[in-house]
Amino acid sequence: MQPTNEMVEVFPDVAALTRATARRFADITSKAITCHNIATVALSGGSTPRSLYTLLATEPTIRDSVPWPSIHFFFGDERHVPSDHPESNFRVANETMFRHLASQSLHIHPVPTESADAFEVAAKYESELRQFFTKTGLIEAGFPRFTLVLLGMGADGHTASLFPNTDALRETRSWVTANWVEKLRTHRITMTLPVINNAVEIIVLVSGADKASTVAEILGHGANRVRYPVKMVQPRKGIKRWVLDKAAAGQLFLEPSEDQIHAHD
Repeated sequence: MQPTNEMVEVFPDVAALTRATARRFADITSKAITCHNIATVALSGGSTPRSLYTLLATEPTIRDSVPWPSIHFFFGDERHVPSDHPESNFRVANETMFRHLASQSLHIHPVPTESADAFEVAAKYESELRQFFTKTGLIEAGFPRFTLVLLGMGADGHTASLFPNTDALRETRSWVTANWVEKLRTHRITMTLPVINNAVEIIVLVSGADKASTVAEILGHGANRVRYPVKMVQPRKGIKRWVLDKAAAGQLFLEPSEDQIHAHD
């Protein structure tokens, strides 16, 4: 049984997953603006979010339901590369979403990756976040209270740039850190678990059969013995919503009586 604040939704394919998430995005941000006059979103990299960004910006019925001028966009993690580099999460979001919204007054907060020192990059981004969230009053329990954090998941169970057996998993004070990833031989800039876990809602988007065994280990029976970084995403006072396509959920046993698990035809 999943925790009461953790939900699993399974869709037949990536297109259905993407459309449902786009509608959820519009709903979450609109409600936040009704309550606080502002919404804050931490974007993710990866292929599945790329489809989401394109749909949000180009499908008229969805695009027109999103309160773009009142949303502030941040990045949950970033490669330590220039903003125009092919691997840049900012570049992906810009090409798939932001550039299609030229008529909107967007508020975008990219990670300042220009410095050669990854720790300096992390410190600068944390400083920007602290100034913004202090000014807006959207801080709770010492960490920013994001409206929505979008996450993906790698086949190794990493999420954002929180990789297995890396120092960032033990960070309890910083908001942003430069995380050395040995298998990639590089630093990644990432928001820390206390920041992610303080969000109102966290959506973990996972698609593809190559993720199925990892999803099954994390969400299946006996999974509490397994320590994947994405499993450490445990909202302090919010919702964690797994959004899977049928392929990613292919090895997951879904109990029909489990009211926290929803399969969509």
